[in-house]
Amino acid sequence: MSASDSSQAWTAGPGAALRGSIRVPGDKSVSHRAVMLGALAQGVTRVTGFLEGEDTRATARVFEQLGVRIETPSASERIVHGVGLHGLRGSDAPLDCGNAGTGMRLLAGALAGQGFDSVLIGDASLSKRPMRRVTEPLAAMGARIDTVEGGLPPLRIHGGRELRGIEYTLPVASAQVKSALLLAGLYAQGDTVVHEPHPTRDYTERMLAAFGWPIEFSPGYARLSGGHALRATDVAVPADFSSAAFFLVAASVIPGSELLLEAVGMNPRRTGLLSALRLMGADIVEENPRSEGGEPVADLRVRHARLRGVEVPQALVPDMIDEFPALFVAAAVAEGRTVVSGAAELRVKESDRIATMAVGLRALGANIEETPDGAIVDGGALGGGAVESHGDHRIAMSFAVAAQLAAGEVRIGDVANVATSFPGFEELAAKAGMRVGHG
Repeated sequence: MSASDSSQAWTAGPGAALRGSIRVPGDKSVSHRAVMLGALAQGVTRVTGFLEGEDTRATARVFEQLGVRIETPSASERIVHGVGLHGLRGSDAPLDCGNAGTGMRLLAGALAGQGFDSVLIGDASLSKRPMRRVTEPLAAMGARIDTVEGGLPPLRIHGGRELRGIEYTLPVASAQVKSALLLAGLYAQGDTVVHEPHPTRDYTERMLAAFGWPIEFSPGYARLSGGHALRATDVAVPADFSSAAFFLVAASVIPGSELLLEAVGMNPRRTGLLSALRLMGADIVEENPRSEGGEPVADLRVRHARLRGVEVPQALVPDMIDEFPALFVAAAVAEGRTVVSGAAELRVKESDRIATMAVGLRALGANIEETPDGAIVDGGALGGGAVESHGDHRIAMSFAVAAQLAAGEVRIGDVANVATSFPGFEELAAKAGMRVGHG
């Protein structure tokens, strides 16, 4: 899709100071898992704050296709009538995960222990994303999953396999791979133990515990055994930190801003960007800390501050992998040099996020040099221009933030996929004071 297609492009910035209070949509990771575990549990699970995005709806549709009744009494609410671990029914038609890498990888684990065959497919973007790092350890557990050449989707999962627990050390830290192994472990004989080189998000572990499954976990480690049951529970989904990230950066860099972000999920494996922005000098205060659905939550008050370039500690990288596009924008307008390293995983997200951000920011006049696993950014002024997001929702929203500080208008191409993670972004951004819209 070219930037000349107005229905798939935004024109953004320069904008006004961000003011007031907003609540961004529900956490995508929690929404996926709430539907999955609710479906596999015994009893009825009520999910509030569910993200009404294309990715999470795709996961819900897959479970409906597998025989689970899911009601939608109102927007952002789901009632999941669980069928138990062994109550899913096979589907003759492929199971379409859309653009959801989380959905596909976690489903691979959950379906590896079923008695029926399944085929997981995705859209053009997801069909280019590597799945071998999930399928290989699942194969070590006894699963049989066929891919196309290069370990790419579709995934053809053969049912009726007896799974056995394994002890596995992830070569690359990934919450999705860890979660797939733990979900397969629900169906396995013996213990499934996962070690990580760096701690990743523990949503699956926390939610398994909330659904009553015995599990031990600590940063970088998880262990569970098969042979138990999931019991339905209500899940209140916190506001998504990754969605809040765009407004954290925007309010930090736009002069005169003071914005309150309500009920943001503060899982410590998600908030690396918060630590990085504070190192750069951001003024972000946590108010009213509390717990919702087993997850830590707080309101975040962010005020404009003069940001300085920093060398981003590699220890923060695994906890901010989805927020790097927003961080690159902060770095592009900060004083001095920002160095990012240890982020090679960005090369294999929805797009090559390092290359896409570097090309786009350079088009706006930024001084950014790619490295194999990161970038070196010298802060300065941004100008107007045209950029491409290459269908990557986080890239598109990051460029919308950059445009608020640009000297002229910025045209952002290929933005349709924003609906996958942040439905209503344009309206919420406009409410806060940003200027972004189709055209």
